[in-house]
Amino acid sequence: MGKKPKCSFCGRDNVHLFSGKDGSYICPDCIESGHLLLMESMQQEEAPEPQPKPTSSAGQPAPDFGLNLETLPRPKDIKQFLDLYVIGQEEAKKYLSVAVYNHYKRLLQPKDENEVEIEKSNILLVGSTGTGKTLLARTIAKMLKVPFAIVDATALTQAGYVGEDVESLLTRLLQDCNYDIPQAERGIVFIDEIDKIARKSENPSITRDVSGEGVQQSLLKLLEGALINVPPEGGRKHPEQEFLHVETKNILFICGGAFDGIEKKIAQRMNTQVVGFEAQERKQKIDKDNLLQYIAPHDLKSFGLIPEIIGRLPIITYLHPLDKQALRNILTEPKNAITKQYEKLLEMDGIKLSFAPDMLDYIVDKAVENKLGARGLRGLMESIMIDVMYELPSDKQTDSFEVTREYAEKKIEKADFYKLKNTEE
Repeated sequence: MGKKPKCSFCGRDNVHLFSGKDGSYICPDCIESGHLLLMESMQQEEAPEPQPKPTSSAGQPAPDFGLNLETLPRPKDIKQFLDLYVIGQEEAKKYLSVAVYNHYKRLLQPKDENEVEIEKSNILLVGSTGTGKTLLARTIAKMLKVPFAIVDATALTQAGYVGEDVESLLTRLLQDCNYDIPQAERGIVFIDEIDKIARKSENPSITRDVSGEGVQQSLLKLLEGALINVPPEGGRKHPEQEFLHVETKNILFICGGAFDGIEKKIAQRMNTQVVGFEAQERKQKIDKDNLLQYIAPHDLKSFGLIPEIIGRLPIITYLHPLDKQALRNILTEPKNAITKQYEKLLEMDGIKLSFAPDMLDYIVDKAVENKLGARGLRGLMESIMIDVMYELPSDKQTDSFEVTREYAEKKIEKADFYKLKNTEE
């Protein structure tokens, strides 16, 4: 009786075997094992090489971030784009357009030790609420397609205290560009309500000013440019967690604030300089209704900003208070005007919406009365349009609707009544 054949790989002889021409044998289990090994090997060959995590561009050539000297919009181009979204504020638009253009030219400057080194120019926008500070910064970021973050300075506190650390504003910038650090390092950060971190008193105190001067001190290194350790998920810093390293020397910081009451500082300064007959004539030319246009670094220091912060915000510009005509234009002219938004929303339901001219004038009068600027227009329109937006999409009989002054007055009076009632209760 001949010798019983065995699997040439595993040596088993009590299974079904497949024979080869050279007299070798293989069992089904070894065939399956070989097939699995082959598939794993093929998958490893086809898998892409792991990409390295983004790192800071400090000390490295600046990567391409979508702009070059040919495609970079010129100051006039930037202002024309701002005109589509922001009504008025010609002076602020001009300052902002030049500053942003020069900033990104600085980033595109060839790295050469013999070249003139261009310093960063952060911007301070001063203007009352609702004049368009945030909208200007957001619109420029939209045009340049760069990462953009808005931070409210009132939430910031000195490191180690309850509140948000200054580094948290970089976390929001990273989130906007999906944690692409080289992209974030060429983004724009808008710090709103910067006037709220003014020094609380000129006199030294035994208690720490953790949400005022303490925050200003913490902001210094960010505004100037430094390698910052940023918690990847935001929140408080912990010694055991890994940090993202972000270089801030190429991030453009735009700060905005209402600086309520600074007009008194400006008036005091200008009155002290009025001496003699010629000075008296200059005093008569001063526009007392818009003293912000005469703002100077000395006024910011008197208000409570420390000199180091003022020095890192070399470009200071102001925004005019919005008059009735400007508010009227804001309702209808910008590319994303609020009336156009409502018309578009109802157009999607097959309804043609229109607004009576005297109704728009009524809205403007109410906004001026409330002293909320352009931001107040939105709240008033919401009060008027809530029932329209609720009823009309379900009304198959209506294909057009005009919002009249009488309709608007009823809705505003109703809204004011509920507010008054809730206040009394």
